[in-house]
Amino acid sequence: MAIKVIDEKCIGCSKCQKSCPFDAITIENKIAVIGDACTNCGTCIDVCPTDAILQEGTEKIVRDLSMYKGVWVFAEQREGKIMPVVFELLGEGKKLANEIGTELCAILCGSNVGGLTDELFAYGADKVYLADAPELEKYTTDGYSKVINEAIGIYKPEIVLYGATHIGRDLAPCLAVKVNTGLTADCTKLEIDPDDKKIRQTRPAFGGNLMATIVCPGSRPQMSTVRPGVMDKAAYDPSKKGEVVKLDAVFEEGDIRTKVLEIVKTTADIISISDADFIVAGGMGLGKPEGLELLKQLADKLGGTVAASRACVDAGWADHNIQVGQTGTTVKPQIYFACGISGAIQHIAGMQDSDLIIAINKNENAPIFEVADYGIVGDLYKVIPAIIDELDKLGK
Repeated sequence: MAIKVIDEKCIGCSKCQKSCPFDAITIENKIAVIGDACTNCGTCIDVCPTDAILQEGTEKIVRDLSMYKGVWVFAEQREGKIMPVVFELLGEGKKLANEIGTELCAILCGSNVGGLTDELFAYGADKVYLADAPELEKYTTDGYSKVINEAIGIYKPEIVLYGATHIGRDLAPCLAVKVNTGLTADCTKLEIDPDDKKIRQTRPAFGGNLMATIVCPGSRPQMSTVRPGVMDKAAYDPSKKGEVVKLDAVFEEGDIRTKVLEIVKTTADIISISDADFIVAGGMGLGKPEGLELLKQLADKLGGTVAASRACVDAGWADHNIQVGQTGTTVKPQIYFACGISGAIQHIAGMQDSDLIIAINKNENAPIFEVADYGIVGDLYKVIPAIIDELDKLGK
């Protein structure tokens, strides 16, 4: 790609000419001219004070950002049930909308899902954009992205939030490409910059060893996927009502290139760790995969479920769907038992917001004790049976 000068922006300051290591630039009639000696090194681009020099093919699309209004939440539903992360997004979305002085909207796709709009209003949505069509009964990337892309083009939201679920992680990047904007994935914190009112999107980086805050200054809408279990759920008010805007969901032959033949659900009889009030999690301190059976006994007593650290999953002791941590699921149960878990920063990032953390570990210097509300230094194979015995005495 060749170096190009935008004549209307060039002021003839000659900074590019002086910086060029190959003497390839001259100033003619107060306009920089790129000569044949140019090697496309880009030095002139870096020094130009008016952004008048660029490489051909990298011209930015200039948008009137003032046209974009509103905070949208993708209201993911499956089989007519709204996913829990949506209520978390509505709670966070309301805060963002209030700070920038705009409305909170939800966009809902499916077939015969109009009855779900009242639930979205009750959790804080001021308006619901509804795409209802037989083709949207089951999620497909083509179907959902087509109707949402068209809606974004017409109504121009300023911010769009998605849950970082299997569907959200598939849909959001597809839409980001379609509308030519940026996307910050797996956010754990969202806030509005008090100066320019742009959204600041924070996510873990470099394996969770640092937090990166990302902004999208020149494109709209600003888009984020947010980890389930990170944000506080919106308050429920059944008396709240709002406006339903029906979207045209019309498909032609070839618009949807995939067909869902069958949905196979897991047969595991477990509670989703993202929804559980009580979690008993195990780490490599278990010493053997059979140790998870002991944890299950305690979880059953509490009406909860078992979880695991990444080390257990990597060792083949547990499935990834019960992994807690940076590369697993973020959880916020009422009680979180950390059994034989050392407390790596990546694991702590996924459970530190639990209401009550109880750690059991032989190593009194284990980092997990720094975030635990109660710490028990001891052998988990002795401590957990003792806890179960006490629960039995209480009739649990």
